[in-house]
Amino acid sequence: MKKIAIYPGTFDPITNGHLDLVSRAEQIFDEVIIAVSDNPRKNPLFTTQERLALVDEAVQNIPHVHVESFDDLLVNFVARKNAKFVIRGLRAVSDFEYEFQLASANRRLDSNVETIFLTPQESNYFISSSLVREISYYGGDVSSFVPEHIIAALKSKYTTQDT
Repeated sequence: MKKIAIYPGTFDPITNGHLDLVSRAEQIFDEVIIAVSDNPRKNPLFTTQERLALVDEAVQNIPHVHVESFDDLLVNFVARKNAKFVIRGLRAVSDFEYEFQLASANRRLDSNVETIFLTPQESNYFISSSLVREISYYGGDVSSFVPEHIIAALKSKYTTQDT
């Protein structure tokens, strides 16, 4: 049986920390689906279609990985994809409580769903999408946090918003 893992998130934008986890997951599972959340309550900077395109470009050279969006409960998406595993990243101890709550809720909703926690390389521990957006908004250098095409997308987005 094929081991399929779902890596959910808003990816607004995808960072090197996310990509680190995707590369690690790809070595463990037969297939990794990056599930871009279409949740307007999060008020993302990029539209769902923009995030899908940005993530797809970022992972184009990582085998056995593809990108889709979802707009319902994660456990429902996991079931539709015949997956069993959910990948979640832990950057710091402070992430654990929230992630543990999510994993427990998902298990209660569907006892077949297993959450696998992965940690990024130490150089990526502090990177978050919100940090990248903040630095980029003020014109800071985010080149060590995200792929090059994300830098261009952020500059374009903030230039458009300022006009």
